[in-house]
Amino acid sequence: MNVNESEECPCKSGKLFGECCRPIISGEAKAKTAEELMRARYTSYVTGDVDFLRSSAVPAIQEQFDEDASKAWSASAQWHGLEIIRTEKGGARNKTGVVEFRALYTANGEFCNHHEVSTFVKDDDGWKFEDGELVAEQPIVREQPKTGRNDPCPCGSGKKFKKCCGRGA
Repeated sequence: MNVNESEECPCKSGKLFGECCRPIISGEAKAKTAEELMRARYTSYVTGDVDFLRSSAVPAIQEQFDEDASKAWSASAQWHGLEIIRTEKGGARNKTGVVEFRALYTANGEFCNHHEVSTFVKDDDGWKFEDGELVAEQPIVREQPKTGRNDPCPCGSGKKFKKCCGRGA
């Protein structure tokens, strides 16, 4: 996907692409924080610039990076935005940082919510992606116990649930 410099940046920072992620992805500027690097990495998926994904990672990740698979996934997805949930450290004076985020996209007609906690390290070359761990979405927990078919209906009718509000359920 081509993004014009004067368009809103795909990372949803509220800045223009030319002032936000483009200078970092192109190498004109370095990410000042782990969050800036995370935003640029997301945007590189949106724009299909997967070379940046390799170069912005630590050597161990670079070695196992599959450029063809990353290009295919990048091109096949419809990208909806990035939501930064929280950051730990990752500032200009830190050497490590954590960014928890959600990347929203549609793939194969299915809406996806990629929720991850990523770790970053800073060396003489700047911030690098170190690792990421998916966050499992929490299951819905009922506040009340489930009403059984033969239990009294919770509406107070005096009937069994299956003959009252549970009819057809």
